[in-house]
Amino acid sequence: MKVILKSDVSKLGKSGALIDVSDGHARNFLIPKGLAVEATPGKMAEWKAEQARLKAKDDKNRQSALELQKKLQGRSITIEGRAGENGKLFGSITAAQIAEALEAQHGLQNFDKRDVKLDEPVKNAGNFKFSIKLYPGIQADMTLTVTVS
Repeated sequence: MKVILKSDVSKLGKSGALIDVSDGHARNFLIPKGLAVEATPGKMAEWKAEQARLKAKDDKNRQSALELQKKLQGRSITIEGRAGENGKLFGSITAAQIAEALEAQHGLQNFDKRDVKLDEPVKNAGNFKFSIKLYPGIQADMTLTVTVS
């Protein structure tokens, strides 16, 4: 029996997936628990329309991420840190600080610190390479300049 999942089900699929399960599993477990609906012709039409809408939204998000990548690729941000006598920073520059600097210096919104990838911890002044995940499979490589106050 073909069913459309209404929520994520372990070992079967994610919400919105069209799957084929045994009749007993669908009628005795998935449908009564509200985890799935039977894939009738009407539900299939709704499902196809929803899938088309999701694909269009995904394509739009991917295109905007590609444009943002072109804008950010190779750019740099500057963060000022406090350092001791030997030039070593007190603490380190974190991904959260980099995300805040992106918003402040480039006017970009909605960057999460988990999207910032540093090759190594930043504990000294200098230039460091990092990347920002903009979309699955799309990232912008940038440079972090750490100055000492």
